[in-house]
Amino acid sequence: MIKARLNSFDVTMIVVSLVIGIGIFRTPAMVASATRTPLLFFTAWVAGGLITLFGALTFAEIGARFPEPGSYYKVVAKSYGSLPAFLLNWANVFIINTASGAGVALIGAEYVAPLLLPARDLNPTNIMLIAAGLIVFLLILNYLGIKSGAWTQNVLSLSKIILILFVAVAGLLTEKTAPELASAALPLTGHWWQALGLGFISVFFSYGGYQQTINLGADLKDSAKNLPRTVIAGMLIVITCYLSINFAYWRVLGIPGMASAKLVAAETAGRIFGPAGARVVSVAIFLSAMGFLNAILLQLPRTYLAMAEDRTLPSFFKKINARTQVQEAGLLFLGGFILLSLIFLRTFENIVNYVMFLDSLGLATVASTIVVLRQQAKKSSLDYRGFKMPLYPALPAIFIFFLLSITINVLLSEPRQALTGSILLVLGFPLYLLMRSLSRQQENKQDNTRNL
Repeated sequence: MIKARLNSFDVTMIVVSLVIGIGIFRTPAMVASATRTPLLFFTAWVAGGLITLFGALTFAEIGARFPEPGSYYKVVAKSYGSLPAFLLNWANVFIINTASGAGVALIGAEYVAPLLLPARDLNPTNIMLIAAGLIVFLLILNYLGIKSGAWTQNVLSLSKIILILFVAVAGLLTEKTAPELASAALPLTGHWWQALGLGFISVFFSYGGYQQTINLGADLKDSAKNLPRTVIAGMLIVITCYLSINFAYWRVLGIPGMASAKLVAAETAGRIFGPAGARVVSVAIFLSAMGFLNAILLQLPRTYLAMAEDRTLPSFFKKINARTQVQEAGLLFLGGFILLSLIFLRTFENIVNYVMFLDSLGLATVASTIVVLRQQAKKSSLDYRGFKMPLYPALPAIFIFFLLSITINVLLSEPRQALTGSILLVLGFPLYLLMRSLSRQQENKQDNTRNL
């Protein structure tokens, strides 16, 4: 039985931390390269934030109607059955989160590599080795105990918040800008709507993560009332931070400068403060990457525990070291999957397309359960008095439409990554059948043992 120990402020900060990882320090360059003009660039970020807010309202109501632990899994199982719920969790836990972890490790390695290696050794292989070393280091740290992992998380999360505020404010106040950058643009290579669609892929990658907060329904005090507030408040903070820091990037670098800057945050700080500023920001972003990756290693194995209790993963995932409180098998399994993602995906751009194709499908599926939950509420005699999102069903419909459009954009622009993601998603079906079969066999053995 989970006891509610989190207050609204705690969960609001969790929302912010789940969303603000490392993408905002890298993806603006990809958005600038895709959109080509200041108007389309800011349209992508503003519209993406608005549509994400529609999603936050949708998930706020889902969480209020279904305030249970692991709701991201359970609400799909209740609405569509256990198989879709397993496939969604298979994609989310074993593919999306591991690919995100690999992508963040790559970004951290890209920022810190110039400080560790001479220029002649700055190549993709060495950057990947640094990323792999970061993963292994944090894996060992979390293996030592959940207390050491949690302490590390607090330090790294604080560094991340300070970094966002530092870069955004410095970029807004600096006078080291060129007036001609404000109107500078790159020539469009196709239709404006195609450029905007490509920009949305990276924008939604940066805005994702808040949906996982509904898993904390049992941990939040008075969750039916407070969960909607925390999700909405957290996303408003995120949107404000993102628009501020993107305005700072644009003010210092312009669209051409952002599009050509592989490490946009470090280059912005370098323009403002010189080489010392770029080095400081590189270290800070590396620490932010460590914080996001550490959060995955610290928390995600608990999802394996829930799936094992639901008999869709082997029972050894439930085992917890009594002294360290670490799910050792789950942690090692997760670390191995992140390393595999790093090896096979290689570049951050591939990881973004790979993640967004699957994540947008998963988000659309869970968001659609609001329709089922409302229909079930009408048929039941229960009088629901909790949070109801405004402008239903228009807002969730717009949100789901844009998610599906992201899926189509990835399919058209990067068919190989989309195909790979689809194959891995489908592979969850035989795994589901296998896990169910093994669970039945284990239950039969236990029944036979009791009958002896």
